[in-house]
Amino acid sequence: QISAQRASLILLDLNLLFLPCSMSVLGETVGHKEPIPDDSKDNITIFTRILDRLLDGYDNRLRPGLGESVTEVKTNIYVTSFGPVSDTDMEYTIDVFFRQSWRDERLKFDGPMQVLPLNNLLASKIWTPDTFFHNGKKSVAHNMTTPNKLLRLVDNGTLLYTMRLTIHAECPMHLEDFPMDAHACPLKFGSYAYTNNEVVYIWTKGDERSVAVAEDGSRLNQYDLLGHVIGKETISSSTGEYIVMTAYFHLKRKIGYFVIQTYLPCIMTVILSQVSFWLNRESVPARTVFGVTTVLTMTTLSISARNSLPKVAYATAMDWFMAVCYAFVFSALIEFATVNYFTKRSWAWDGQKEAQEMRRRESASLSKKANNTFNIVGTTYTINVAKDPGLTTIAKSATAVPVKIPKVEEHLVESRKSYNRVSRVDKISRIIFPVLFFIFNLAYWATYVNRKPVIMKSNPQK
Repeated sequence: QISAQRASLILLDLNLLFLPCSMSVLGETVGHKEPIPDDSKDNITIFTRILDRLLDGYDNRLRPGLGESVTEVKTNIYVTSFGPVSDTDMEYTIDVFFRQSWRDERLKFDGPMQVLPLNNLLASKIWTPDTFFHNGKKSVAHNMTTPNKLLRLVDNGTLLYTMRLTIHAECPMHLEDFPMDAHACPLKFGSYAYTNNEVVYIWTKGDERSVAVAEDGSRLNQYDLLGHVIGKETISSSTGEYIVMTAYFHLKRKIGYFVIQTYLPCIMTVILSQVSFWLNRESVPARTVFGVTTVLTMTTLSISARNSLPKVAYATAMDWFMAVCYAFVFSALIEFATVNYFTKRSWAWDGQKEAQEMRRRESASLSKKANNTFNIVGTTYTINVAKDPGLTTIAKSATAVPVKIPKVEEHLVESRKSYNRVSRVDKISRIIFPVLFFIFNLAYWATYVNRKPVIMKSNPQK
């Protein structure tokens, strides 16, 4: 028994002896992380020491080169999405990657890497340009899931600072040519506190390539993005002169929506108002309905078209078109009133003449019959006058001679023939109205469609 116990103890000691080796082998097979190389540990330690040394005594309240040179900030913009554009508020929305690059001699370092990617938390510990957007109504910096910022440090002290912004900017619009208008929506930015003697901005590439637009970045339904122009301005204020960087985005409005919603209904309404010229002038209810309905339709169209525009004090191209269409419709209603007025006067004058002629004939016939007949209790007697004037006999007439009275139907037929005649005014209107409306449309579309869009250019550098 004692020997058996000693053998079991010896086996237990052997298992405990080989257990660490088996665990290490098992860890390698399961996939435990390999130990960090000494070089990586050394790099992390080196950069930690470099950053600590760079930030030691660093004052982020002072710009680079203070008292020695002007700080140059190179900028460029990558537009990820453009739009929508609001006509009523005269503003547009743009989503960009805004990039700034400058050199800070205080951040030079010497290490195993030339470019050092840094966390955005370091941006609050170093000096950054106080850039703001002059025509921005509201700007939003994206912070989900973390602040969308990028910071890179080059060994010669150059920093690249990138952030994602959504900007609601003003876009002054001149709507005289609406809806065949074109606009240049500006994006202006610069330093808020530093004058051009301290901080200046320059475009990174010096041309239009400094502003790039994504191919699928357009969110415009009513506009076409034609292109952009970049520039630089100098503005003066009571605190000094400041450099302002400008980028103008050229927009051309699409006319298809307005052709369907406004122009075609207006043209069809004018044509409908001219159909009344082909109706008989005695069709007063029908022609009245045509005139009043078309006038009310034009009023409704003009009100609905104005609701999509800001309340400008001048007339737009669409306003002129609708005003002329309204004039054609209203003139058609006035034309019918004129035709109806003269038609009634002509019918009344003809009826009065016929009535007078009827009364004259009736009186002549009665006077003629009164000399030869005498009617007593429904019986007509002929008065025979003998040669002897003293003898007079009354003989019963064998047949009664009726008095011929013009029939009312004959009078109505004659008056109806006069009433159904086509008015000369209607004949002229059938030709004049369509011809004038065609000439107006030809001149209108030739003027506005072929006109080159007037786009405000960027101001030259002062």
